[in-house]
Amino acid sequence: MEPIPLPSHIHYELLLQLLERQTMFAVGYKGKQREQVQQLIITLRKALSQQKQLESECDRLKLPIEYRWSLNRAEAPPMETAILPQEPKV
Repeated sequence: MEPIPLPSHIHYELLLQLLERQTMFAVGYKGKQREQVQQLIITLRKALSQQKQLESECDRLKLPIEYRWSLNRAEAPPMETAILPQEPKV
């Protein structure tokens, strides 16, 4: 069975840190904007929690998971072509 693609946890952490450290600071104490940012943070925390529940369920069912860093699925080149010998400098 193909692994189930899921976002890497770092994606959530990056967004949460951005919202908590920079966005929240930028909106300051502006009522509506601050509340919207807080709701966004809560939503992201819930999404991460739900993903962790899904991961636990997949683990329990022995379903493979593959964490993705992007939508692109670039395969690493074989080792023979990845490391080419360097020409000596003259």
